[in-house]
Amino acid sequence: MTDFSDIFISQKTPVIGKKGVVATNHPLGTAAGMEMLADGGNAIDAAVAALLALTVVEPMMVGIAGGGLSHLRLASGEHVVIDALSCAAASMTPGQYEPVSDAPDRYMEAKGRRNLVGPTSVAVPGNLSGWCGMHARFGRLPLGDVVAPAIRLAKRGFAVTPYLSGAIAEHAADLAADAAMRAVFLPDDRPLATGARLAQPIYGDSLELIVREGAAALHGGALGQSLVRAVARSVDPGWLSEDDLRAYRPVDRAPIVGSYRGFEIVGPPPPASSGVHVVQMLNMLEHFDVAGLGFDSPERLGLLAEIMRVTFEDRRRYSGDPDFVDVPVARLISKSYAMDCLGRCARSALPAMLPPLGHESADTTHITIADGDGNIVAATHTINGLFGARFMDPETGIIPNNYMSNFDPHPGRALSIVPGKRVPTSMAPMIVCAGGIPRFALGMPGGLRIFPSVFQAIVNLIDHGMCAQDAVEAPRLWTQGQEVELEPAYDGARDALAARGYDVRRKPHIGGGMSVISFHPDGMMESSACWRADGTVMAFGGGPTRPGIRFWPDRAPDISAADETAAPVGRPS
Repeated sequence: MTDFSDIFISQKTPVIGKKGVVATNHPLGTAAGMEMLADGGNAIDAAVAALLALTVVEPMMVGIAGGGLSHLRLASGEHVVIDALSCAAASMTPGQYEPVSDAPDRYMEAKGRRNLVGPTSVAVPGNLSGWCGMHARFGRLPLGDVVAPAIRLAKRGFAVTPYLSGAIAEHAADLAADAAMRAVFLPDDRPLATGARLAQPIYGDSLELIVREGAAALHGGALGQSLVRAVARSVDPGWLSEDDLRAYRPVDRAPIVGSYRGFEIVGPPPPASSGVHVVQMLNMLEHFDVAGLGFDSPERLGLLAEIMRVTFEDRRRYSGDPDFVDVPVARLISKSYAMDCLGRCARSALPAMLPPLGHESADTTHITIADGDGNIVAATHTINGLFGARFMDPETGIIPNNYMSNFDPHPGRALSIVPGKRVPTSMAPMIVCAGGIPRFALGMPGGLRIFPSVFQAIVNLIDHGMCAQDAVEAPRLWTQGQEVELEPAYDGARDALAARGYDVRRKPHIGGGMSVISFHPDGMMESSACWRADGTVMAFGGGPTRPGIRFWPDRAPDISAADETAAPVGRPS
């Protein structure tokens, strides 16, 4: 593998195991997933356990009343993308918010922040329905076993991380405005400090009800009834109803499949943008000797910037919920269209008539998990903004999403509110195969920066021959067509890019913590997480004793060489 230590040095170390690997953005989420594998569960059990545990230890990022995508590659070789994204409630209308401005920098804002904070920002959630559904179909362990780590963390508590403490402090004013949030996260009217013990016993009771009733506890049961009451009792009530919760269904979607230098690139389809646009970008890049350009050269970085710019032009034009918008998927991922796109790769301003890109929260969580049987889960889920709608149902401890901030508050637009509609997402739980055999699984949080960052990691792995750890920790570039963001490790190229006319902005980091699993030919799995989050990886090795061993060593019978059928144990002398 090529040495990139003169450009950057990876901060974390990978793990390797044959029976399973788990990567999440919190060590206790990773431990919950590993607990399932150790108990005989599969990757789906581990994924649901990890995600539920993250609703406790990353309450600012994800919850059962949020939404997201899970990309499963089953041991049979089948890929299933489970769309559990939030949608607009049945009684919502395109003109329910008053837009603040038509200016691009404030285009998605609504008067009084009604689409961002409080009950009026809540969309119909899908996470719990999606998680329970995939567990029922593909899991191995009882639901009670899968939920147990989350219940334990909620009731016994855990140590607050610096990231959680910082998130509480950042939004202390909004959290303090809600009595239930204030009691949990700002006891004594001060944000919880790093290392403080945080218990959420009321939410633990809700999780115990989920063990008994499954997703029906929220979608038709007591948890949903309580959440609807919390949304309705406000001075400015929201639109979520019990009928919305009962009617919600996750959607199985066929993945997008593209090719790049002999690899199959498999990702989620619309309303996710990632599968389409990662393939589109790779199709464009395939015409260049990427490695030959040099990893940190202005030539390579300028090429990536132009490819991203053109791709975001198309994302503006074509993205949407396929139930409401005709997305020309086949055209966008075709090799011939990539040639047309390359013709647009000249440094120029964005076309003036393009609609604003819209808003997408960068506050998300991601998991990447594989077991020894061949099951893989890459999943990205959220409650949208930090702490979602920034209020808590005091009867259940549930924090609802604020997904309505992703809809266009202006009527008559592509992203305007329509009942049942889901908005495009940049979530990119991706799996890369070769000859139908998995080679890499990866993903990350980070809003609009997700799929361009995952695209770069795939290029790092395939073109630059990086190990998995270097591929996720390598510096990133991002642009949607205006300024070009660069991480500090690319400082050497800043002046050259600026001389080409780019408005270069130095950023401490781009996007969130990425995780990747690399599948080795000998059956070993290598898992890595990057420095941009609390990403933690664990591997499962060893396992049961060799078949035929039934006795304690001091009671084992004598056997002759002729009787011995098993391979010798230990290292030859």
